[in-house]
Amino acid sequence: MAQLDKVLLDLVTPMVDDKESLSVKEMPSANNREIVLHVYAKNEDIARLIGRKGSMASALRQVMSVASHNEDKKVTIKFEEIQ
Repeated sequence: MAQLDKVLLDLVTPMVDDKESLSVKEMPSANNREIVLHVYAKNEDIARLIGRKGSMASALRQVMSVASHNEDKKVTIKFEEIQ
């Protein structure tokens, strides 16, 4: 089983300024066929990760769906701001 939280963390780490406050956690889902990943970062970094009109977030979701293909599960990524 791939550790999708670590894969996503490796993808987003080069994109943020404050690497110390960045974290990715896998959360339980009500659906067995879904994996929910939460990305926690500072406000400026969250804006960078989401991108204009959500283009970066969309690209991250697309890459993660390919990474989860072997597990036959849907990946949901949520971005959360930390203080």
